Amino acid sequence: MPRPTPFDLVFGQPAQDVFPKIRLALDQAKHDPHDRDRFLMLREVVTLVRELRPEEGLGEGIDQLAALVHHAYLYWQADAPVIELTPERLTTLLRTSNGGDRVEAPSAYYAQLPQHRIWAEVIPGHPPEPLDGCFVHPVPDGGGLRVLGVFGIHPEREGFTVVEAIGPRPVALVRADGTELFAPMLTGGQAAGLFSITGAEELLDLGWRTSALAAAAVPAEAGRWRA
Repeated sequence: MPRPTPFDLVFGQPAQDVFPKIRLALDQAKHDPHDRDRFLMLREVVTLVRELRPEEGLGEGIDQLAALVHHAYLYWQADAPVIELTPERLTTLLRTSNGGDRVEAPSAYYAQLPQHRIWAEVIPGHPPEPLDGCFVHPVPDGGGLRVLGVFGIHPEREGFTVVEAIGPRPVALVRADGTELFAPMLTGGQAAGLFSITGAEELLDLGWRTSALAAAAVPAEAGRWRA
């Protein structure tokens, strides 16, 4: 069976019950669904965020939850396209600097990566977490991309960690320590064929790299494409 996406894990019922109401409200107000500020002001969205928020609250994490809801809605509106990257394609994608021109790419999609191949220290001082994939959609008025990385999905863990990066594709991006972009930071990572993300700009660059693949991906089965 296909590997579940974060959307599958969190938004099964809301996608059926609430998202159509959100779409209707956006249409009636004539709002661009990509405009996050207007999106988050809708009563239906506010209610959904409150329902998804844990009882103990989230503090500053409410921004990440709001970002997840917005990405999830746009992904649903685009008919939930999943771009599956093979291990070979991922290696090529991360070791070359080309890719990233958004030509005929879906308006929103989830790039699902091979499991446990890319790692990041998402929370400083905490153990690294694997990147499951990222939601990607354009920012209105040529503002680049919004890329929401989803880290730490595990069957025995409730929830996961998300990090968002926004903007045009980084230019002349380099690491401060001189290592190659996406080079592994974990001990033994090179021998194991692993990669790492060391900051928001690398996550953003990854999103741009997947956008070209999304445009050229071939159908594998309903709702899923393979790159």
